[in-house]
Amino acid sequence: MLRTLSRVSELPIIVKQLQKRCHNNNIIGGCRIFSNNHNNSNNIIRNGRYSSSFFGLFQNAAQAGVSKTNNYATEATVQVNRPFKLHRLDEGPATEVKLTKDQALKYYTQMQTIRRLETAAGNLYKEKIIRGFCHLYSGQEACAVGMKAAMRDVDNIISAYRVHGWTYLMGVSPSGVLAELTGVQGGCARGKGGSMHMYAPNFYGGNGIVGAQVPLGAGVGLACKYKGNGGMCLALYGDGAANQGQVFEAYNMAYLWKLPVIFVCENNNYGMGTSSERASCNTDYYTRGDALPGIWVDGMDVLAVRSATEFAINYVNTHGPLVMETNTYRYSGHSMSDPGTSYRTREEIQEVRQKRDPITSFKELCIELGLITTDEVKAIDLKVRKEVDEATAFAKSDAELGVSHLWTDVYSNNLEPKLRGTIAYDIDHIQERKGVNH
Repeated sequence: MLRTLSRVSELPIIVKQLQKRCHNNNIIGGCRIFSNNHNNSNNIIRNGRYSSSFFGLFQNAAQAGVSKTNNYATEATVQVNRPFKLHRLDEGPATEVKLTKDQALKYYTQMQTIRRLETAAGNLYKEKIIRGFCHLYSGQEACAVGMKAAMRDVDNIISAYRVHGWTYLMGVSPSGVLAELTGVQGGCARGKGGSMHMYAPNFYGGNGIVGAQVPLGAGVGLACKYKGNGGMCLALYGDGAANQGQVFEAYNMAYLWKLPVIFVCENNNYGMGTSSERASCNTDYYTRGDALPGIWVDGMDVLAVRSATEFAINYVNTHGPLVMETNTYRYSGHSMSDPGTSYRTREEIQEVRQKRDPITSFKELCIELGLITTDEVKAIDLKVRKEVDEATAFAKSDAELGVSHLWTDVYSNNLEPKLRGTIAYDIDHIQERKGVNH
């Protein structure tokens, strides 16, 4: 009967079982709790039975921090795993956050879907069905899901290489993501964009030029300020891009103009073939904005990322830009051509998977708090697997666009009848679809 608790919400059940067992059997030794402090033990055991104060301890523990319906928690208060670090800020994000059951189910589903999508993408690349570049986000899911959880409808995001998960979070179906990767017409950009050029409302895609998205993100922030809609932009880049000159130029301009931009350095500790310590003289990326304030957050903790992003959104809409560093980890190489083990050990990767995996850690936390049951976890896992498997099959079977579509939708609202680069081409501009975010 006595066992390890898997959920706080099981405490009332255990209390009733203990009470019934002790009452029915009138046990003197079998229900005894031993304590080195005899005075304390007297408060627990009286006349060979558990005292009411003992059962009260369990009942109070079950009630603390959670609201329950049918013996399962509907809300919990959670402490973030690791403290925030601040630069030029007197106060920072909340370290105690609320988590509801609906949020727990949503975040777990989103992170699991991104992980499955990236696994499917990796397999499709190995089968040579995905061609060109492919950069995976496995291990970093808590960063995207945490930031998205804090975003409002008026907020925007622009990123770099690893955008498959963000594309899904911003409203594109798994089939739309994987079909874009395989270059077929069912993709979100009709197969023309590929891994780094996916788009959705309020999502300005990825960028193949290292760090080039950062000044573009500052431009999106300028547009928000010009429109006066209260929105802001998350401009994401990695530790490998943090040394690019245009990043610092964007910092400077955004600060001078007080643009509502959060410059997010997703520090996964490694660039292409080398660690951040070997590439940067200052790896405290949240401090590198100089006059810009900064926040360091544990990027493996989805709730910490959400809390930090909520704080940052409120800050930039009032005071101007801020730098946020999410300390995270990528399981795969930089890209599919990088094995990812020549500059770090397999043992290191495995240790992070076992001790800090963002999905496993969040799942265990939610089960412990009684917000999610093991049956619900299994149901989500099965649903996600089925959805991604169906999306994979679609991405393999759908047709490519015809050659004549290669020069359609090059521009949105083109002012000239002919397409042109440095010279004019004898090709009519044809717009088949309305531009996203136009």
